[in-house]
Amino acid sequence: MFKPRTLKFLAAYIAVFILLSLVVHIRPDYADSPLGVALAIPYLSIYLFHSIGVPGLLQHNGACGWGWCAPSIFGWGFLCFFWSLITWLFAWASASLTHGSTKD
Repeated sequence: MFKPRTLKFLAAYIAVFILLSLVVHIRPDYADSPLGVALAIPYLSIYLFHSIGVPGLLQHNGACGWGWCAPSIFGWGFLCFFWSLITWLFAWASASLTHGSTKD
């Protein structure tokens, strides 16, 4: 579960996400591509969780007039925890599937 192999996969997945995010910040036209949509999924998922009924995720409880409300402090923490957990589970599964006969 917390073996070095899993942590290596986790670090690799986080590094890939950060590198892809940097590409979008350097070249904003990539934000309209499928890459930009894939990178926006973690951020936009807060609105899905709000619509499901998780309270306190958005500022002003989601009542921001015609605009989209920004995430609250709790919302940012929730997003970071949720997507870190998903990334860690994916890294754990990847490490288990690619283990082979080597030992860490």
